[in-house]
Parts: sequence; C-alpha cells; structure tokens
Amino acid sequence: MGSDITDRKDEHLRLALEAGAENPVGAGGAFDAVTLVHQSLPEIDRDEVDPSLELLGRRLAFPVLIGSMTGGTHDALVINRRLAAAAARCGVGMCLGSQRVMLERPEVAPTFQVRDVAPDILLIANIGAAQLNYGVDAARVRALADDVGADAVVFHLNAAQEALQGGGDTRFRGLQGRLAETIPAVGLPCGVKEVGGGFSLAAARKLAELPLAFVESAGRGGTSWPWIEGRRAGSDRGLALGDLFADWGIPSVTSLLACVRHAGGAPVIASGGLRHGLDAARALALGATATAMAQPLLRAAVRSEADVVAELELFREALVNAMFLTGARDLDALRKVPYRVPPEVEPIA
Repeated sequence: MGSDITDRKDEHLRLALEAGAENPVGAGGAFDAVTLVHQSLPEIDRDEVDPSLELLGRRLAFPVLIGSMTGGTHDALVINRRLAAAAARCGVGMCLGSQRVMLERPEVAPTFQVRDVAPDILLIANIGAAQLNYGVDAARVRALADDVGADAVVFHLNAAQEALQGGGDTRFRGLQGRLAETIPAVGLPCGVKEVGGGFSLAAARKLAELPLAFVESAGRGGTSWPWIEGRRAGSDRGLALGDLFADWGIPSVTSLLACVRHAGGAPVIASGGLRHGLDAARALALGATATAMAQPLLRAAVRSEADVVAELELFREALVNAMFLTGARDLDALRKVPYRVPPEVEPIA
C-alpha cells in the first residue's frame, strides 16, 4: 500500500501516540475550566440515570462518538475494525478518518469499511472541506459515504494542519459558499468540524448560514496537528514551525460555547481534548448535544478491541456518576444544571 499519502497516514498514527502531540490548555485538561455544582441531595437514584439519546436518526446508549482518526493503511484497517466493533458492543457511534486517500487510492477503501462488524452503529463519513476547492463535488462525497455505508458526512476544516503540512491543501477561499452549494446535493445529513483549531464567534456565525445537521466544535486542548506536521517535516525549519504553532487555536470550551450560542441551533458535538465521562458531563452542561473522543480510544485500539470497550465503559460510568451527583436524571436535565466557567474562556470575537 506504500505511497506518499498512505505513508503520511502511518506517520500520523505513530506521532499521534507520542506524548508531545497532546496539547493541554494551561496546566489541566481541555474541559477543566468547567465546574459542575455538586448536589448533596440530588433527589434521584443513581439507577434512574439515563444517558441515552437519539442523534442523526440512530439511538446511542450514551452521548459519545468515537472521534475521527485514521484509514488508508494496514494498521488503520486493524484499528478501525476494533473501534467499530467496540462501538457496536457499547451502543455508541463512530466517525471515520479522512477519506481523501480513497479518492487517490481506491484500493484502500476496505480500511474504512466496518459495517460487517458494526451494522447498526451511527457511522459518519469524513472528507476535508478544502477538497471542494480541488475538484471534489457532491456526487463524489456521496460515493465515499455510500462506499462505507455511512449515515452522515462531516466536512473537516484543518487550515492550521494544512498550512504546516508540506504540499498541504491550503485553498480555503470561498469554502463557505461551496459548502452551501454542496451540502444539499449530498443527500445525507452533513456537518462541519474543526480538527483542533476551534471556532471563533465569527466562524460560528458563518456556520449558522449553512444547512448543517450538526457541528463538531473540536477546539484546542487535544492532539496538536501542527505539532505532528512539524515532526513529520523533520527539518529544523519544520520542527521550528511545528513548535511555534503547536498551541494555535481557540480552546475547546470557548469554541463549544461559540457554537452552542451562535452556530444556528444545529446539534453540537463537543470535542478537542475530551478524555473521559466527566469531561463529557461538563460539555453537555454547557449545551452540547453529544461528544466525541479520539486519543484515549486510539491508544486502547492499538492494544485490543476489549481495551476499547473497557475505555468506553469507564467513560459511561464517569458520565453517569457526574449526572447523579448533579441531580440530572437524563441529558436534558444535565443541560440545565448549574455550572461555572471563568471569564477568560468566554468567546469574545
């Protein structure tokens, strides 16, 4: 399978697992700025807590999607199948990694195809929004989604990563208009996500003008793709640029608040450094509809499907505990619990 693009996918996997790829906000995690108010008299039994929801026409046992990660190589095939099988066992959804490689190397399509091990999960196809400026049209996007049996499509925005990547796809002019034209023609629910740069208020307001079925807020605080691309470059210049832009972007909590308040009311999937069920409870209290988590599940998937299941089960247990301790019987109630955030995380521009 060796080629420039598949070699890049293998390098992305390797570097994403290195300690330096993690980009915490301040001294703590991406969602540590959110404080949920403990209720000594929650007036519910823990066994009453129901974290299930319906998202994009599928029922999820609890509000997490396995975040977009990989595809296009042998290692990616193994990882994707373990992730999908674990999602099926736990009753959650999965977002595929970028399928651009399928356009250039159709023979790698099986590395994204997981329906045989997860026939009923919510499955979201994935393509870079910038590809709309490189000849990809709605028909090709739909073909990518149909090839993997996806329920929906997400267009990812990764300007910072592409800027640092040698030969990156940096033609972003006019993308809002191209998305507005393309999304209705795809014929599936479509969303937009960042890959760690987050959304400003201005960007969230632009999203509100698009016919989106969902938004993934994906702010700064998790894996740093500029850092990874700097390491991939290898040269002193590449390393210097990667380090310089490693912490570029809008923090995850700030991006989430901007999207919840200003992205037009579409369901918001919180991500960007989300690491456990307590982070999920924090994000949902701020108004997220669901969450997505990648890096802890990638580490687990390198080991086994069983380890992914264990990670997801721990996620659910932590979320249920947080709901119980805030007196939230279901997710609607969780979105109404009191919380505190410091002024510096509020979106301002």
